[in-house]
Amino acid sequence: MAQSALGGLISRLLQGPGETKQVAEKLFNRVVAQARERVFYERLGVPDTVDGRFDMMALHTFLVFQRLKGQGDRSAVLSQALYDALINDMEASLRQLGAGDIGVGKRIRVMTEALQGRINAYEKALAGSPIEIEGALRRNLYGTTDPDMDAVRAVANYLRRGKDLADSQPIDRLMRGIFDFPSLPNVAGSSGQSSYGLD
Repeated sequence: MAQSALGGLISRLLQGPGETKQVAEKLFNRVVAQARERVFYERLGVPDTVDGRFDMMALHTFLVFQRLKGQGDRSAVLSQALYDALINDMEASLRQLGAGDIGVGKRIRVMTEALQGRINAYEKALAGSPIEIEGALRRNLYGTTDPDMDAVRAVANYLRRGKDLADSQPIDRLMRGIFDFPSLPNVAGSSGQSSYGLD
């Protein structure tokens, strides 16, 4: 048993770049699935545009990044691999939209700077008050629109719950590509009216 446990430890420590890339892709696919949930666009006012979808990706990737932060070398390597997966996806999307090499390069630089800015903004806001979280969302996620106040509050609550849930998840689960997001904001409308669950 002891030998088996030691062998498993050595195997994990020596996890190769190929395996790390596979884990990163698994986490990335999890992020994509959550970021594409229609409730954010159809009921919570997130613009269903290239920029809006990018911002939803940034918000959900942030939750994974912040859990991996400061957790050792293997977590740092996985975080970089996840970042690379995100950038590669953005580049592929831009090329599908017809951007040339020069245009892609410029847009990727802008988007990487925007991603870092959002990560910093959400990290700082979550260390503060609910109003600060709402402000960060208005400036970033809703930066190109005029959102409903209740929608912003619902997403702010979602982000806070996401941070709390991320903090409770064992790092070894992330190292296997497993990450849980919080339940979606409870949005139930009747007679054309939207009701935003603020759990």
